[in-house]
Amino acid sequence: METARNIMAALAAAGHEAYIVGGAVRDLLRGVPPVDIDIATSAVPERIAGIAEKQGWKAVMVGAAFGVVAVVAAGHSYEIATFRSERYGADSHRPESVELGVGLAQDLARRDFTINAMALAADGSVIDLFGGREDLAAGIIRAVGAPRERFAEDGLRMFRAARFAARFNFTLEAATFQAITDNLKRVSGLSVERVRNELEKILLADFPAQGLDILLKAGLLAVCCQVRNQQQVQAVPILPELCHLDGLPQNPRYHLYDAWRHTLDVVGLAPCDPVLRWAALLHDIAKGWPGVRTVNGEGQPSDPGHDKVGAEAAAIILRRLRVERHTAERVVWLIRHHLIFPAVAEKAVLKWLKRLIGGFKSQGRFETALWQLFALHEADRLGGHTQPDCNGLYAVKEITRTILSEIPFFPEQLALSARDIAAKLGSGPEVGRFQQNLLLRIQAGQLLNEPVALTAALNARGQRLAKKQEECL
Repeated sequence: METARNIMAALAAAGHEAYIVGGAVRDLLRGVPPVDIDIATSAVPERIAGIAEKQGWKAVMVGAAFGVVAVVAAGHSYEIATFRSERYGADSHRPESVELGVGLAQDLARRDFTINAMALAADGSVIDLFGGREDLAAGIIRAVGAPRERFAEDGLRMFRAARFAARFNFTLEAATFQAITDNLKRVSGLSVERVRNELEKILLADFPAQGLDILLKAGLLAVCCQVRNQQQVQAVPILPELCHLDGLPQNPRYHLYDAWRHTLDVVGLAPCDPVLRWAALLHDIAKGWPGVRTVNGEGQPSDPGHDKVGAEAAAIILRRLRVERHTAERVVWLIRHHLIFPAVAEKAVLKWLKRLIGGFKSQGRFETALWQLFALHEADRLGGHTQPDCNGLYAVKEITRTILSEIPFFPEQLALSARDIAAKLGSGPEVGRFQQNLLLRIQAGQLLNEPVALTAALNARGQRLAKKQEECL
């Protein structure tokens, strides 16, 4: 804050107004140190740069057309913008024209929500023209001015409304919520990358259920954004596959809530990690689908195979939303395996681990995936199951931990190097085959993973190969 005040003082000394604006003011009023500090001023970009250079600060024109200069002072970057008003056109996110040289009131009036439309003067006074302070205290997200106009200007603001609700556990003011449903057509002009980024910010917020429920209830999940491929614009569905979960009944013998409420609870209970939050969001996506939803012998709804069908659907969804490939692959794996866990017995757990290991090439990746699977399964059980039985889950986790510490699953864990094996058997596929043979024998309890035992097995294999070669001559 001290450096920000120095920048404001330098601008004021040169005869210009300067205020801290936006999220920094909101966070300071919440008693939270701001991550980024933005400054609005009456100075034009060239003047901002000149003042900064006189102070020995670095100035970078990051958006001169929008009146924005990045000033680097005391090792930190501060975005300094000239007061401006904006006019929007066909583009769903970027303004068509920008007018510099307006006053602070017009600059604050162009912003999205009241809690982000306050300014802080150098003397510590807060300029609040739209009731942001009151809304902040009440936990309300309210658009600045006429909400229909704000969302018609910039379609991404509708997702930002849900994101701020998820971040602060706030509710949307009624007219602001209604204005979202009235402006859904503006989403079609947003890029899939921008929409996905907002989705992920909501997923990783402290109260993701709050934002996700707004997205569904307002209709934002059911519409399309766009992607450009070779100069052609294609519509991209956002997440319509989630909409049917709202009100979808589940077997009351095992579940307390409908499928959507359960999904929201699982997302909130899952650790704050992109992989786990995406997996939690999509883990039951195939419930209720034709070919999946059945009625059991007791007349209750059931969804056998929703893990397999859901994993296939998740792969398609994450690909179209352009979620990072490694994240998407792990999410699909987690959904595919989230349903079935072994009995609390070492033999059952070992068999389960051997079934899961396919597709993994290193111990580290496999173990990371396993702990993620445990985390997802725990969140799934706690998210509205009538009998979570987490003690059984924790017992399986401890057995898994013991097995992984004692039994190798990958060649890299063997107490015999590939070089030693190749020296005896020759390089080539025989090395890999022998390593897999060793792993299977160790896992079956027929062999100890110790240098002496493995060397003896290697010598025996070498002797058998030599004898076989002699018989062929």
